[in-house]
Amino acid sequence: MASSSSPQPPERLIFAQHGWSDTGKYLGELVRSVAPAHSEVVAPSLKFVNTWLRINPLVQEKEKLVQSFLIRYPDLPIRVVAHSMGGLIWTELLHRHPEWWAQVESFVMVGSPIGGSDVARMIDPLGLGIGIARDLGSDRRDLAEQIARQIPTLVIASDLGNGTDGLVAVEATKVPGSEFKLLSTVSHAAMRYSPAVAQEIQKFWQQAGVEPEVMNPIAEGVIRSLRSVPGMTAAGYRDFAKAQVRCELGDGITLRTWKNPAQIQHIYVADRGGNCLFAGYVGWGHGKGITQVVEAVKQGN
Repeated sequence: MASSSSPQPPERLIFAQHGWSDTGKYLGELVRSVAPAHSEVVAPSLKFVNTWLRINPLVQEKEKLVQSFLIRYPDLPIRVVAHSMGGLIWTELLHRHPEWWAQVESFVMVGSPIGGSDVARMIDPLGLGIGIARDLGSDRRDLAEQIARQIPTLVIASDLGNGTDGLVAVEATKVPGSEFKLLSTVSHAAMRYSPAVAQEIQKFWQQAGVEPEVMNPIAEGVIRSLRSVPGMTAAGYRDFAKAQVRCELGDGITLRTWKNPAQIQHIYVADRGGNCLFAGYVGWGHGKGITQVVEAVKQGN
């Protein structure tokens, strides 16, 4: 564990949590660079090897650490900055400890696959429990949304092209009720030390209140339905141009589908300008769920 030193008692605690295949060095340095004066930055390493195993022992380890600080500083405000899997760990923690919420001033997730990692689901498509893949592939969006409704939450994502930061799909990072910032030139790994990320964190901490992402209500309703389809996995936008319009929903919103050569069903929601608002796919065993949603949408229009 690394923490910043201060000549006087801290005025706040800032927990910086690294993600999968990492040790926390870079994220800790980034958070210290933007931390307000008299903050104690706590940037523990969960150990590189442990991040390849299971998430629950990592959550439990983090839980004990946070509790030890809350015993020492029971009244200090808390801020959280988490990269990648670190955002999943803190989502689990906050879900388990709603009694902490009143102390948490803000929650920042950087490149966190809160809707489930498509890479992890490709590694473990049947949910057999292959290493950390099962945990990274799980959808925690409902938990994160509950938290974001009570705690000011910032989601930072990056699109290197085709709706992905090179590892995590932009769609997988989105949390209803949060403020959403999309960068365009920062890879998933580089987000741990990116000046652009640091700048967004500073701006978020300095502003008076959160500005949740605002979406067309028609699109939002359909996207919620799609996210609830069993097996739905966030996807990039690479194949969006190949999709065919299945139906128009009003306000220029369209629902589009496409099957790849392996007959994997992809589905997209686009706005009036043809911009992709949602991208996802399901495996062979869950295609019926997409068909049902499409038919329900058609009948509702």
